[in-house]
Parts: sequence; C-alpha cells; structure tokens
Amino acid sequence: MGSRGIYQCQCKECQTGNEVIYHQHEQLNLLMSRLDEQQRRWMAALEAKRIGHGGTQKLREITGLDINTIRRGRRELDTGLVHRPVERIRVAGGGRKQVEKN
Repeated sequence: MGSRGIYQCQCKECQTGNEVIYHQHEQLNLLMSRLDEQQRRWMAALEAKRIGHGGTQKLREITGLDINTIRRGRRELDTGLVHRPVERIRVAGGGRKQVEKN
C-alpha cells in the first residue's frame, strides 16, 4: 500500500473471477492506497463493521492489512477517536526514535 502500490485482493470471490466484486475491491484498495496509516486502519475497520460477523477477516483478505490493525481501528472508532490526535498521524512520541550523531 502507499508507495508500494495498490494491494491485490486475495478473497475467494476475486480469485474465482467475480468481476463485480473484483471491481469493488479494486476501488477500495485504490482509495486505501491514497490514505495515511491511521485513515487506512479506520476505513478498513468501518467496512469490517459494515459487513458484520466475519468482517475483520474479510477486510484482511481484501486489503492485506494485519488483522490486529483492523481490530485496533475498530476499537478507536468505538471510542469516537478520542485518544487520536487531529493534527498528527501518530501520537506524540510515536514512530522511530532519532539516531544520535557521534
């Protein structure tokens, strides 16, 4: 995703040639490729919730996101994103630490 390109869906319907489903999943993955990491997580979580039972596993197959990433997105959406910064992608202190120069 992101700079790696558009993920190719691995679901059974796409693999067996269902063109309607393939096009829908292709469009979802196109959109996901343009989002940042937290937006991808939330989008996948929202779609998983829309599907209902089995939705998290299905979105893992469609998007290639880790199942725990989608679960995290669901938890964040369920809490109204209250602990997510509006102006940043990561919370303060997140990401890699800077390497000190000798």
